[in-house]
Amino acid sequence: MRLQSVVTVFCITVSSRFQANAQVNVTQEHNNPSRNGLYVDAAFTPSAAANLTRDLNFDGMISGNVYAQPLYIEGAPNGPMIIAVTESNNVYALNATTGTVVWQRNVGVPVPLSRLGCGNIDPVGITSTPVVDLASRALFVDAFTTPDGGVTKKHLIFSLNVDTGATNAGWPIDVNTAAHYNNLMFDSAVQEDRGALALVGGRVYVAYSAYVGDCGNYHGWVIGVESNNPSNVNAWATTAIGGGIWGHGGVASDGTNMFVVTGNTFNTGGNWMGGEAIIRLQAGPLWSGQPTDYWAPTNWLSLDSGDTDLGGVSATVIDVPGATPSQLVLALGKDRNAYLVNRNNLGGVTAPVAQASVSGTTLRGTSAVTYHTSQGSYFAFHDDGNAVTAYKITATNPPGIVSAWSMGQSGRGSPWVTTTDGTNNAIVWVAGVQGDQRLHGYNADTGAIVYAGGGANELMTGTRQWNTGIVARGRIYFAADNKVYAFRLPTATPTPTPTATATATSTSTPTPTPAPSPTPTATITPTATPTPGQITLTARGYKVRGRHQVDLAWSGATSSNVEIYRNGTRIATVPNIPGFYTDSPGGPRHATYTYQVCNAGTQTCSNQVTVTF
Repeated sequence: MRLQSVVTVFCITVSSRFQANAQVNVTQEHNNPSRNGLYVDAAFTPSAAANLTRDLNFDGMISGNVYAQPLYIEGAPNGPMIIAVTESNNVYALNATTGTVVWQRNVGVPVPLSRLGCGNIDPVGITSTPVVDLASRALFVDAFTTPDGGVTKKHLIFSLNVDTGATNAGWPIDVNTAAHYNNLMFDSAVQEDRGALALVGGRVYVAYSAYVGDCGNYHGWVIGVESNNPSNVNAWATTAIGGGIWGHGGVASDGTNMFVVTGNTFNTGGNWMGGEAIIRLQAGPLWSGQPTDYWAPTNWLSLDSGDTDLGGVSATVIDVPGATPSQLVLALGKDRNAYLVNRNNLGGVTAPVAQASVSGTTLRGTSAVTYHTSQGSYFAFHDDGNAVTAYKITATNPPGIVSAWSMGQSGRGSPWVTTTDGTNNAIVWVAGVQGDQRLHGYNADTGAIVYAGGGANELMTGTRQWNTGIVARGRIYFAADNKVYAFRLPTATPTPTPTATATATSTSTPTPTPAPSPTPTATITPTATPTPGQITLTARGYKVRGRHQVDLAWSGATSSNVEIYRNGTRIATVPNIPGFYTDSPGGPRHATYTYQVCNAGTQTCSNQVTVTF
C-alpha cells in the first residue's frame, strides 16, 4: 500500500538551551563507524596540546588487564561517564571528572590461557571495545566466559543498561548456540574477539579471529544481533579454515555496509575461500559472494602460504574528494603494503585501485586513522618497528599513495586524531603502549612534535598493545591495566564543543534488480520560521524495501563540513556542499527521528525537524 503525505516544514532558530546542552559521546572504537579515529574539539589547538598534563585527581582505578578503548557517555543520572572493560570480565562506569566508580559489573569468569590451545592473553575475558546505543541507553559487550574453570567456554554477547549496569531482557546471547553459517557452527574454544563491536542500522556486529598461534579449526566470523530483538541472529564466516578478523577496529561501516579484512586461510587447494581479503557485508550480515563484495590481491595464495595476513590492520573507510574513485576502503597488511579499493565495487581477485609499500616492518593488530586537512587526505598508522607514519592519498584518477612523514616512536598503539574544526590544527596522537608508555602528539601534515610525552606525572603503566585513546571535552582518556588515565588541557573549563566524526558517505548495496521507487511513508512535524542567518533544514522520509530512509537538505551553513544529529546524537560529519544527506536509520517498525544540522566544531545549528514513520 502506498501512503501519501503532504509535507510542510516551517523552521525555528535553535534555542540557546540546546546549544549549551549538546551532548558529547564516544560510543564506539575510533569514534565513528568508519573507524577513522577523528575527534573535533576546539580546545585542542597545538599550543594547548603542547601543555597537556595528567589529571592527578582522577582516580580511574579498575581491576584487570585492558586491551579495549574506553568510551565516554553523557546523559546519565550521575553525569558523564567513562566506560571501561577488562580481561577479568569486569565492566565499569566511572565518573568522567573524578574517576570514581559509578557502577561495576562482572559478567562471568574469564578463561585461563592454560585451558586454550594457544594464545597470548591471560586470562581471556573482554578483549574488544564495546559499543553503546544512545537511543536505548544499551551497552553491548562480548565476554569470553567459563562456568567450570575452562572446560566449557562461551562467548556471550551482553546488553547492559549503560546507566546502571543491569542486564537487559533477552540477553546475553550464547554465540555457540545462536550462530551458524551454511554448514559451519561457531566454536568459542577456537574463536577470539579482538575487534571492536559495531552498531549499524539497529544491529550489533561482532567479528572473530583465532588465538595467537592459529590453533584449532577456526574461521573468520561476523555475528549480527538485532539490538531490540536478540533472538534475531545472523552470521557470516570464511568458507576455509582460518581467515581471522584480527584488527583492533573490528567491523568498519560506511553507514550501510560493513567491511572487514581477513587473514590467512588453510588447505584451500588454490581456491580462494574468504581469506586475505576485504569483505563487504550487507545488513544482517548477508554476503552476496559476488566480486562486487570482496577483494583479494592476485598473490593471495602466496600471502596465505607465508602467514602474511592482508588483515594485519582493521578496515578503514575513507572518502577522498576529487579522486576517482573517491569512496574507498583501506587495508594495511603484514606484507607491509597499503591497499585502497573502490568500496562501491571491490572487484574480486584483482589489482587494487592503489597500492604502496608503506613500512619497513610488519603491520598487525592495530587500527589506522584517516583525516583531511587543507593539504589533502591522509591515513596514518603505527607499525611493529617503533614508528608512526602518515601517507597522503592523492585526489587523482586513480588515487595514489605518497609518503607524508614518519616519526620514531616506541610501542605498538593505534593512533587517533584531533582537529579544532574538522580540518584545521590536526594532530595525530598515539600512546607508546608497552614502550615508553607516554602520550605523543604530531602535526598531522608534517609530523613535527606537538606533544613529547610530558614529565614524570604523565608516565602511564600497564599499557597494552593495539590500544587507543579517546577525546572528550578538552580531555584525553586512555585505559591500561587496572587504571584509566585522564589528561587535560591547560584550561579551567572544558570545551563544550560536541565531538564530531567524519563518517564517509553511505555506499549503496548492489542488487540484481532495480530498486523500487521510494514511497513516502513518513510525516514531518512542522516547526516555525527561522531567524535570518540560521541554518535551514528540511527532511523527507520514505521507505525502500521496507527500510526507513530520510533525505535531509539544508542551506545557510557556513563551515566546510556540517555535523548531522539524529535524536540528539551526532551520526555523521559530511561536506557542507552539496547540502544534502541521506540517512538510513533502519526500520521497518514505527519510529520517530528528530534531525538537526550544525556547522562542524561549533554550536551554530539548524532548526529541528521530526520525521515520523
